[in-house]
Amino acid sequence: MSPLTLPLAELKPALNGLSKVIAKRGTLPVLGNLKIERTRDGWVALTGTDLDYHVTVRLEQPAAGEPGALLIPFEELQKTMKACGQGEEILVEAGAKSTAILKYRIGPQFVEAKVESLPVEEFPEIPRFKGDSIALPDTLRQSIHEALQCASTDETRLILNGAYLDVSKPEAHYVVGTDGRHLFSSNSFSLPMKDSLIIPTHKFIGWKEFNHDGEWQLKLQAAETKGDSSYLQLSSRRWRFISRQIEGNYPNWRQVVPGPGQFATTIAFDPESADVVIQTIGRMPCDDAVNFAIGLEWKDGKLALLGRSPGAEDWTCIELSGAKCRGQDVRIFLNRNLLTKALQFGLTTVETIDEMSPLRFSREGRQMIIMPTRRDFTPVPPPPPAPVDPATETQTEPTAPPPPEPNERKPMPEKTNAKNDAATPPTMTTNVVEKPALETALAQLEVVRGDFRNAVAGLNKLGDLLRQVQRENKASEKDIQSVRQTLRSLQTVRI
Repeated sequence: MSPLTLPLAELKPALNGLSKVIAKRGTLPVLGNLKIERTRDGWVALTGTDLDYHVTVRLEQPAAGEPGALLIPFEELQKTMKACGQGEEILVEAGAKSTAILKYRIGPQFVEAKVESLPVEEFPEIPRFKGDSIALPDTLRQSIHEALQCASTDETRLILNGAYLDVSKPEAHYVVGTDGRHLFSSNSFSLPMKDSLIIPTHKFIGWKEFNHDGEWQLKLQAAETKGDSSYLQLSSRRWRFISRQIEGNYPNWRQVVPGPGQFATTIAFDPESADVVIQTIGRMPCDDAVNFAIGLEWKDGKLALLGRSPGAEDWTCIELSGAKCRGQDVRIFLNRNLLTKALQFGLTTVETIDEMSPLRFSREGRQMIIMPTRRDFTPVPPPPPAPVDPATETQTEPTAPPPPEPNERKPMPEKTNAKNDAATPPTMTTNVVEKPALETALAQLEVVRGDFRNAVAGLNKLGDLLRQVQRENKASEKDIQSVRQTLRSLQTVRI
């Protein structure tokens, strides 16, 4: 096979993107390799995988030569790239006895670096997609990114680890993301899809090169047989990202969204002054290291932010100008990080019901639901230590420490399933409400179903690993047969 040419100007961003799925310490040696191939049309593509995710990049220009493929260790290719000068290129070709040769220029001469090259057959099979692509416009892509920023990162809540494309209602499709504390949704989309799906959270999806490489296209592949995995593919002009679909039923997110007639107060921030409000939030004092609470107070026709320094009893009040408010007076506390996120998303209209009900931030078909934080208690400072008489210090027996001051009572959290939260809706409430027995039984049924789905997904992954072991065993058997054949030929030699 003639050498494959990798221009350094394209190779550097390509390795940067591929590194997001290449594990530094993979369980299988082949996962530390890149598959470099040239198609019949001359296109050169590089592929990396960790078995769960696959990323492929195609170079800009086709190259002359016959089709073929090689496996090159990622670290070796990266090391060689650093030894090259700007505007140069690396030539890759097959060597002898399971090796490959990397060539690069130093002055007028080429330098060769010999690296180990595993058989191409050992590289995991990349799913192939059939059918038409679904175009994802820029507005939808932005909503997907915003939903992913609001999605859960808890690995035990796998069903919430992504952006949910909800197409259950034909008249309005939604993009949803939640972690149980806040929820983002965006509508005004219409996609030619029959079933809803979850785009998993992955750092490659947020990578700027992938987002600046043209419009996204979505492809889906259903499971061919019962028990197999379903896949989705996001592709741009040159990049392609493939992932298993997250199986399970997404929670009923609509039940946590208040109805339009429930709100008693509306606060409209000036979009042009949102950055000033965000800076003010970051400078406000905070005595809550858990919920990072900050207050919003609408009273006597004035809007203010409330913050309190650690150990202080009084609240610091900073008046905000430029906001328009209507409705009842309200004093409500929420997480300042979530308030900042909503304003950064451009959601400048805030609607409240009361101090203990969810807040709704909205603008132009996008909304974020945030649960408030209780801040109706005053921290009690610890009592000063009692003075000790030096004359009696050695004779006085130590007294038992005083009992701690009672803290605010908090409701016990609802039990959640550690494997799959498919049946656990992102209920953002502050009080525990006992559910009817029938509803509890149905919820438990969904939990059991989620466990089976997770078990099937684990078996699929185990099957992939077993197929990989089978390929490795076949390669070992070939080597053993070769050694046996050599021994038989040596037995016929007479001295």
